[in-house]
Amino acid sequence: MTTPAPDPAARPIGIFDSGIGGLTVARAVAQRLPHERLVYFGDTAHLPYGEKSTAAIQAYAVKICDVLLRQHCKLILIACNSASAAAYELVREYVGSKALVVGMIDPVVAHVGRYYAGRPVGLIGTKQTVGSNIYRKKIDQLDLGVDLHALATPLLIPMIEEGFFNGRVSEEIIRAYLDHATLQGIDALLLACTHFPLIKPQIDGHYQGRVTVLDPSDVVAATVAEALEARQLLASPAETTPAHHFYVSDFTRSFEESTRIFFGQEVQLEHYPLWE
Repeated sequence: MTTPAPDPAARPIGIFDSGIGGLTVARAVAQRLPHERLVYFGDTAHLPYGEKSTAAIQAYAVKICDVLLRQHCKLILIACNSASAAAYELVREYVGSKALVVGMIDPVVAHVGRYYAGRPVGLIGTKQTVGSNIYRKKIDQLDLGVDLHALATPLLIPMIEEGFFNGRVSEEIIRAYLDHATLQGIDALLLACTHFPLIKPQIDGHYQGRVTVLDPSDVVAATVAEALEARQLLASPAETTPAHHFYVSDFTRSFEESTRIFFGQEVQLEHYPLWE
């Protein structure tokens, strides 16, 4: 067990996801808060969470929170739409006063309500995220007249994970989805999957300024910064770059290369099985 940091603000930020998609969120947090140390846990042994039951996702989330709490994380960020939908309330209850908890969905819903009241907004995500209707329910609860147009885009995740996101193949698939009737006439498009920031330049290129493309990782990173600042838990500036730590529950070499792509720099992964 690690020794607690004497200064609460010096404790790290914990981030978890079913795999590497959440690294786009971790990258956004690191860019916005360059003095913060990150502890990332990718539950690669159980991905994708989108195909698991709510009970299974909750069990994995509690186990991962145990790992992050042992690292004395001051805030736990659930960097996964499926886990945020299935386990956010449970994680908050489980963690209690030991750490702050931030999920993917509520910050994004609040952002949409603040800037797109009475306007049509598109959403692309996994079948699980779109099928759960979690965004539609929460946006409708705001009662601000946001007209949500949600489309499941299942081909995008394997395309991105296989590295096909900078060429003709990906352009054709992206165009086929964005030209779908469901997404016509929207003012903004919400990327409701943590993989999708990697193809944001191509989506921006498709729309050529006609539609605002909302990257949830930026919105969530801002929420993390606000939560820490409100409680005076922002890390003090230091001369050296913080040493982030990355755990995975199952390890492969190809995953290490993908991690570099998602996080934007070389990353050393440590194998940490959740169940022996």
